[in-house]
Amino acid sequence: MSTRGMSGHPWKVLGLVAALVAGCGGGTSSVESVELQGADENIATQESALTGCVTAGANLQTTTDLNLRSGPATSYGILLTMPGGAIAKEVGGGCPTSGWYKVTYSGLTGWASGSYLTLATSTPPTSTRDGAIARAQSAMGFSYWWGHGAFKPGAAVGSCSGNCPSCTHTGSYGADCSGLLAKVWVVPSSNSNMATDSHPYGTIHFNADTSQWKTVSRDSLLKADALVYNTDGAGHIFLYESGDGWGSMWAYECKGCAYGCVHNLRTATTTYHAIRHY
Repeated sequence: MSTRGMSGHPWKVLGLVAALVAGCGGGTSSVESVELQGADENIATQESALTGCVTAGANLQTTTDLNLRSGPATSYGILLTMPGGAIAKEVGGGCPTSGWYKVTYSGLTGWASGSYLTLATSTPPTSTRDGAIARAQSAMGFSYWWGHGAFKPGAAVGSCSGNCPSCTHTGSYGADCSGLLAKVWVVPSSNSNMATDSHPYGTIHFNADTSQWKTVSRDSLLKADALVYNTDGAGHIFLYESGDGWGSMWAYECKGCAYGCVHNLRTATTTYHAIRHY
């Protein structure tokens, strides 16, 4: 494993605050993080913006990262953020409501602003990696729940108190780090319902190669890979989105009782190794 130093990386100058957080197995890991609040919906309207009716069931493509909301206005909650270039299916009869189109994306139905949509010229094949990222996005904001994994957009996020594993959880939804990974990777294949509570694997399982995931180099990470460690039963795992595998990277993780499930800019020590499912 490379021990390339992390000094000199441009994102290190952001002045992010380091914190020690409990791993899923009870250990600690140093992380640097900033929580994502969703895509910016105040940027200038695109020339190609949709403003009128389209064919019912048409494929619409995002022109930038775009929030999928629970209603046709920015006052409604964010279900997930669709990446730029994503394809969503129109499901509202073809005509917008106050400039917002009802669409389905990655199994979720919501509303997206026509200012950042255009008619798709073709429908690319569904990316399994994009699907994993979308599932992770839908889990953000939920509480940390030791030994569990369940998420339902729009439901109460729950709360966690104390120090895990001797922590207390209130609510029906949330997850710990490995519970989140099992949901977004859909492992095993029967673990496909995000709202059904399940926790098939811990970091001790993700730490060893199986037929479902294999170790890869941190120099060649792809979105929806993961980084994991487990030492003497204590460990942590998070979903990689982008960035330098040996420096600052964007990640999705259920980070601990005090933090919940968040989208972070963070680093990872050399204790972590990368694994790939897709």
